[in-house]
Amino acid sequence: MNPPQHITIVGGGTAGWMTANLLRHHWARFGVEVTLIESADIGTVGVGEGSTPFMRHFFRTLGIAERDWMPACDATYKAGIRFPGWSEVAGYESYVHPFFNEADRELGNQFFTNACLRRRGQAADANPQDFFLAAELARQRRAPDGPGMDYAYHFDAGRLGSFLRTHAIGLGVRHVVDTVARVEQHENGDITAVHLKTGTRVAADLFVDCSGFKGLLITETLGEPFHPYRDNLFNDRAIAMPTPLVDGEDIPPETVSTALRHGWAWRIPLTARYGNGYVYSSDFVSDDEAERELREHLGPAAAGVEARRLRMRVGRVKQHWRQNCVAIGLSQGFIEPLEATALMLIQLSVEQFIAVLESDGFGRGRQAAYNERINAMFEGVRDYVVAHYQLNTRRDTDYWRANRANRNISERLISLLDVWDRGGDFEAELERHGAGLMYLRPSWYCLFAGMGRFPAELRAAPQAITAAQARDRLNRMAREFGSHRSHLTG
Repeated sequence: MNPPQHITIVGGGTAGWMTANLLRHHWARFGVEVTLIESADIGTVGVGEGSTPFMRHFFRTLGIAERDWMPACDATYKAGIRFPGWSEVAGYESYVHPFFNEADRELGNQFFTNACLRRRGQAADANPQDFFLAAELARQRRAPDGPGMDYAYHFDAGRLGSFLRTHAIGLGVRHVVDTVARVEQHENGDITAVHLKTGTRVAADLFVDCSGFKGLLITETLGEPFHPYRDNLFNDRAIAMPTPLVDGEDIPPETVSTALRHGWAWRIPLTARYGNGYVYSSDFVSDDEAERELREHLGPAAAGVEARRLRMRVGRVKQHWRQNCVAIGLSQGFIEPLEATALMLIQLSVEQFIAVLESDGFGRGRQAAYNERINAMFEGVRDYVVAHYQLNTRRDTDYWRANRANRNISERLISLLDVWDRGGDFEAELERHGAGLMYLRPSWYCLFAGMGRFPAELRAAPQAITAAQARDRLNRMAREFGSHRSHLTG
């Protein structure tokens, strides 16, 4: 088959403009035209947002340098995520999920060894915050940019969408500001065109649904069923509000996700402000109570700041690509932003779609394989996020106790917990599940060990390295990196 001559994307925002840029970048050589229809009636939330390191590949693919996009989006570097308050285990009240770097190979392997010793009952130091360079850089507020370093970004989501829109239009993407009034379908079920409120008819060979939770094309038009994760993940609400940076204080290169009474609060540092929010479950707390709790958590900085309340549909559609329509972004699914995976799932979904179509000669022969792969990605991310709640040791509210007691978890996660707890071969268990886990070995070790998932009774024994020794080495390594704020402004 020939490449699609015309692709229409319904919906803008980060999802729509990331998709437009990737499709146009890869398929302009085939003469493919890309149109993005964006309603002026739908605004963006514009909260501070974070990414995973995959986003670096996105910008490299498009040939966009950090110096060009980061200042325009109030962006900062992200070395990892810190999770205070999720555990009540002494010495493990806060854990760090760092991005693994080349410099971590020696200390990281010693951490893995210590973690295995401790879960088998030996008193070895095994908190990841003591063994990874990213954690030390965050403590010292140094930029994680350097040879062999892996890092991600924080940014203003609204500004990023605007930047990507300008870049996509420069690549030749046609931008239409209008609202879809009606969707026209062929008798075989394919979408043939969308009719806009102004009376314009936009036809295409391929449609991309980036219309958000509404799912205008994939759900409302094609009737694709939604598979909720409500039994796995309880949170269905969020409240967002910005606060100012502290004058004269360097910018921390980390996301902080603090456990509160009925969920967790994010703090994302941008160059101009902090993005803050509270993700919680409406089954355990009212919206008003949640807002009061968030304001109390933020303190005087939140006085007089307007709060934006958001509803979340957590889960995924059963088929992301149906007929001649592929859903990307919130229309395809959403997992709470605990590990900042939203843009990663967008990026990987589009890249996989491009690769699958090209490998099949632009036919639909691999449609089922694509849907299976994207579903596996969502399930992999879901399991890693669910593991945070399974491992929590808080006892202060029904919310945390219910999360810990929840048995609606995957067989894969049950198996990982079992092997870890009985001191089995965790390496082999991780290997057995392979790419379906979505997260690599260091991430799983940091999560289980960082939450203090170890026997209560420990015996003294030799260990690979002590926390004090590791921290001393990290401190010396971190001195090679400059101030985060200076790096951003220099």
